[in-house]
Amino acid sequence: MIFLDSCIMIDYINGKLSIDDTEKKNYYINSIVDMEVCIGAKHKRELNTINKKLSSFISVDINQEILDLATALINKYTLSHNMAIYDAIIAATCMIYDLPLWTHNKKDFRYLQQIELL
Repeated sequence: MIFLDSCIMIDYINGKLSIDDTEKKNYYINSIVDMEVCIGAKHKRELNTINKKLSSFISVDINQEILDLATALINKYTLSHNMAIYDAIIAATCMIYDLPLWTHNKKDFRYLQQIELL
């Protein structure tokens, strides 16, 4: 099981990356990834296509435990590593669910020893 960062989902949506339908059950996203991907839609038809593709992946809940951990990560890393809110929530999700993170933006997470980056 692997958590997909927004950049991976954007590549998938844009056809730059292929994920076989039988493998999708092994990949997880959350509502932060949903929002980051949907924000790039240029019109309603594209937004509908994006949402249809996103719905084929397992979405994990963002609960208070994840938000509390994300807040702690922001407090610890925002000044030293410029950690963004969305990245903190994605990182906290990976930590709580014990999922490796597939991302092209390893620089945004490499200082977090608790996350395996793919």
